[in-house]
Amino acid sequence: MNLDPALLAIIVCPACRSDLEVQAEELVCSGCGLAYPVRDDIPVLLVDEARKPA
Repeated sequence: MNLDPALLAIIVCPACRSDLEVQAEELVCSGCGLAYPVRDDIPVLLVDEARKPA
């Protein structure tokens, strides 16, 4: 995954507005735990597409 650090500094979780952390091929919310996929180096920040925390 090749995401621009400037982009990572400004995007937040659309569900709870917490910071997102890069983990494997996903962006994981530090607040609610939703994991958002990254497809072709583009974050898909749709709650309906997010994986629920275990």
